Amino acid sequence: MARRKKGDAISGWICLDKPYDLTSTSAVSRVRRAFNAQKAGHAGTLDPLATGILPLALGEATKTVPFLMDADKAYRFMIQWGRSTTTLDREGETTDSSDVRPTREAVEAALPAFVGEIDQVPPNYSAIKVDGERAYDLARDGVEFELKTRKVTVHALRVTGAPDADHIELEMECGKGTYVRAVVRDLAAALGACGHVDQLRRTRVGRFSEDSAIGLETLENLSYEARLSEALLPVETALDDIPALAVTDEDAFRLAQGRAIVLLPRQVESLKAELAPGDRTVSAMSGDRLVALCEMRAGKLNPVRVFQLT
Repeated sequence: MARRKKGDAISGWICLDKPYDLTSTSAVSRVRRAFNAQKAGHAGTLDPLATGILPLALGEATKTVPFLMDADKAYRFMIQWGRSTTTLDREGETTDSSDVRPTREAVEAALPAFVGEIDQVPPNYSAIKVDGERAYDLARDGVEFELKTRKVTVHALRVTGAPDADHIELEMECGKGTYVRAVVRDLAAALGACGHVDQLRRTRVGRFSEDSAIGLETLENLSYEARLSEALLPVETALDDIPALAVTDEDAFRLAQGRAIVLLPRQVESLKAELAPGDRTVSAMSGDRLVALCEMRAGKLNPVRVFQLT
């Protein structure tokens, strides 16, 4: 007999505004406890010292996490000049210092080189795996290693404030795999200065933004008041870039059983117009309920991931 899962079958997304000095794993645990959910996960780690948007998936929403991992992100961050550190943020040990304080104009003149598709070496203190080990674990243990240069995309990078000579604030919109700390490291080097990330806030992940975010304490208070459903977003929230097709109850039943359904020619043409080149993923909807993520091929929808939602 299958073992009964502990907790409630809660499914949906939480757009969490992660507080300072909390790991992403701890945030997941606290939200899972608040909902008494059977299953929970996050879509992309956020550093403990960073605040901001951390999308959390509960139950069946965990099946859509991969679609959010590739989403564009936005950050607001403060650079402090004068000191470079091991971790590239203010918690690290000093590796170098300098009296150079780049002006706002100098920073703005240097930014175009960091926009578009650029080469970036990730920070040694990152979650990237090296021979099966996390880079940050190796770095903490004093193991010497080198991370490979990767192509990343920065859509926009701009100065938003310069409160004093020691600090400057920027905003960045970027694709997956882009590290703010690495941008700061390389920008400081280009300006002949030393610098590190003093403050970091993620303001958007895909369609998850500050407008729909909820703080952890607020969420836990809703739990005490039995009002958690107010914070729960639909499972399909992470699928905003995927075309949706309304299906009949009969077709929904077939898809739920893992069987393909045949599309009408007009449905095929409509979906082709919405799909990006080379993409075949379609979400099948029965009313406002997500039935399955499917692959469209040869005039049929073949279920790839089926959702047990009521």
